This record gives sequence, structure tokens and C-alpha cells, in this order.
Amino acid sequence: MAIQNTRLTNSTAANIYASSGNSAITTIHLCNYSGSSVQANIYIAPSSGNVANSNTVIYGNVTISAYNTLIIYQEKFVMANGDTIYANVSANASVTATVSYIGI
Repeated sequence: MAIQNTRLTNSTAANIYASSGNSAITTIHLCNYSGSSVQANIYIAPSSGNVANSNTVIYGNVTISAYNTLIIYQEKFVMANGDTIYANVSANASVTATVSYIGI
């Protein structure tokens, strides 16, 4: 199993994971370690897809309160080579995305 960390901003959604070969996402954590609540968006796009397309959003405007973490662990996403996960937040608070994955 491997882990990838990315700091999020309120600008264009950041690439928080790009599959190299086939992989399965085991968890996604969005940790808000600031004193303010933020809204978060998470997108999954196929290798030929566009993250700007609203059809790629899987979590939209989810509130993460101050000093809390959104943990996505029940859904398992199977990714093909080049598929990507993106995320952004509503304010430039201190939010880090951590993706845990395993090659399959």
C-alpha cells in the first residue's frame, strides 16, 4: 500500500492522485487543520476525461469543520492507468488530502 499527500487550495482543483497502472483507492482523508470550516470538492476523471466537467464530481461542497477530517473509506474506487482524483476547498485554509492506494 502507498500514500500520497497534497495540500489543497481554493483555486483550480489539484491532482491528488494519478493512477499508474491499475490501482484501488482504499481511503481518502481531507484534514482541515485550520480554525475555520471549509467546503471541499472531490472529482474522479478517467484518463481521457476533464475534471471541469460536473459529471466527475463525487463529493460536492462537503463541509469540513475546523480541526476535523473527512474520511472516505467505505467506497473503493478501482482506477485504470491515467485515471485521476482531484480536490479543492472553498478557502486557502490548511487542508491536506491524503490518498491511500494499492496496485492491482
